[in-house]
Amino acid sequence: MTPEALAAAMRIKIGRAALWATHLTEAMDAYEINTTARQAAFLAQIGHESGGLAWTTEIWGPTPAQARYEGRLDLGNTEPGDGSKYRGHGLIQTTGRANHVRVRNRLHDRYPAVPDFEADPEALTQPRWAALSAADYWDDRGLNALADTDQFQLITRKINGGLNGHADRLVRLEWATEALA
Repeated sequence: MTPEALAAAMRIKIGRAALWATHLTEAMDAYEINTTARQAAFLAQIGHESGGLAWTTEIWGPTPAQARYEGRLDLGNTEPGDGSKYRGHGLIQTTGRANHVRVRNRLHDRYPAVPDFEADPEALTQPRWAALSAADYWDDRGLNALADTDQFQLITRKINGGLNGHADRLVRLEWATEALA
């Protein structure tokens, strides 16, 4: 995907698109996000989650919901400070120590030089790893198949756990579909 195509699909400035285009192309190629429907859905979801590729670290308050990350065993947050340390990173906001470990291990199968996101969670914010981790998450949850059958609301639920920001995601889907058509 060219920076121009990415800028049009996500309605972002060309400079930001140029930073991300190579990494997103590598990620989409690696995980067969290779049709207009798949790419539009993927770009819409990561566009919402990252504020148009602006953020690769969850903005921290902490809000009441973020404060509850601390000590959450389902996220693998077992040590004091894990809640903040393992806040959302990457384009789909990988959250929790266990999820940082999981994405490291999954990416290691394809990319042996993957950083240790448990030891260095901020490494997941680097454009290449942020893009690859998002595509790996997409693959891990079978979202290509849902994009193929136009189940965008279900994709949102699998990424967000609910429908938070669904209206914005739909607008972004429309932008991406128009630009990629």
